[in-house]
Amino acid sequence: MSSLAVRKAAPAAGTAPGTAQGPPLRRRIALVPTLNLLLGAIYCLLPVAWVLIAATKSGSELFSTFTFLPGTGFADNLSDLNAYRDGVYWQWMGNSALYAGLGALLSTAVSAISGYALAIYRFKGREAVFNVLMAGVLMPPVILAIPQYLLMAKADLADSYWSVLLPLVLSPYGVYLSRIYAAAAVPADVVEAGRMDGASEWRIFTRIALPMMVPGLVTVFLFQFVAVWNNFLLPYIMLSDDEKFPITLGLFTLLEQGSNTPALYTLVITGALLAVVPLIALFLVIQRFWSLDLLSGAVKS
Repeated sequence: MSSLAVRKAAPAAGTAPGTAQGPPLRRRIALVPTLNLLLGAIYCLLPVAWVLIAATKSGSELFSTFTFLPGTGFADNLSDLNAYRDGVYWQWMGNSALYAGLGALLSTAVSAISGYALAIYRFKGREAVFNVLMAGVLMPPVILAIPQYLLMAKADLADSYWSVLLPLVLSPYGVYLSRIYAAAAVPADVVEAGRMDGASEWRIFTRIALPMMVPGLVTVFLFQFVAVWNNFLLPYIMLSDDEKFPITLGLFTLLEQGSNTPALYTLVITGALLAVVPLIALFLVIQRFWSLDLLSGAVKS
């Protein structure tokens, strides 16, 4: 009977009898990334929560009530912001929409053409051009701002809408993403088949390659839109007419005036809250293109 008896497994070397093995330790280790993500989410969302709550407070409540206690002045803040200098805030928002929308669209178009050319065509100096663009990715914008201003001033374009739009057309990071995506999404056999059928290079790009690159170009557009919308340094250097200011520069001028007129602080906070709404709306609209691409890829596979 003793040979048929079921024996308990001996504990692993270096562990005491009865100590839990494997799974509990793995569960504890798995909690570490989750806690890190949770802390990161709190770190990112806490300022947003503060702006959301502070925008509901009147000028007297802003400095006299608990930080995360909602106030009663949101409607008055909106009314005051709308009435400030005959609604110049909405002009700033419109300027930001122009800079970010048109700038991101032009930048995406240039990135698509450049990335496709660098990915598909083989020509002398291709890698040198790509390396120069990669150096542009590593270049801090503050280094380029002054030379760009001197160029715009020489062309008599300073303090104009073009002085903000033109430097944004070429995005080295957008070209890099477009090249990587074009190399992965556009098969060389498809391009060659189009050439054998007699299609021109431009027709191959617009009718065959461009639809394949749409998900990657949507990402480029989103990145560039957010970068231009949040851009402060370039408009600060290029523009002197406050009617051409984007929302970032307009809120900065309000904040500077708030040191002498504390009542403007509520306008700055309310304006900052409203300035985030277009970015959230754009992300929600564009997200469907990524979802559709994933679904289409699943169906094709």
